[in-house]
Amino acid sequence: MNKEILHSAVNFLARREHSEKELVNKLKTKDYAPEEISVVIEHLIAKDYLSDQRFADSVFRYRLSRGFGWRYIQNELQQKGVSAALIKALGQEQNTDWYHQAELAYNKRFALKEIKDQKDKAKRIRFLQYRGFSIDEIMAVLQTD
Repeated sequence: MNKEILHSAVNFLARREHSEKELVNKLKTKDYAPEEISVVIEHLIAKDYLSDQRFADSVFRYRLSRGFGWRYIQNELQQKGVSAALIKALGQEQNTDWYHQAELAYNKRFALKEIKDQKDKAKRIRFLQYRGFSIDEIMAVLQTD
């Protein structure tokens, strides 16, 4: 096993959690051989230094605290290479009230401002859609406003 690749990988993991795909891509940018990278990745997984489960939990908690919805979080995890089964399990084990999360994000952005017209309402809907909330969650928030 190449010690240089191992040190680079551990250095990345010391800063924050990474998905397997993300770490492989970062190591590839340093022009290491793919065969050597895969040996190091297997070693890190065996030692539990690299875990897609921990990475997914970390991303979920961070994005939730920043006011993002389930769809946004799901999409980000898919792009980072987390398996669909792991994402589905994460969604089922979290008992998050997404309607409440949508309301918190909405209130943080728009506070006590009244909806002026249809253009303003559309802007608010787009904001919540970008944040990853479903149309049901968005409409529930706008009904209370």
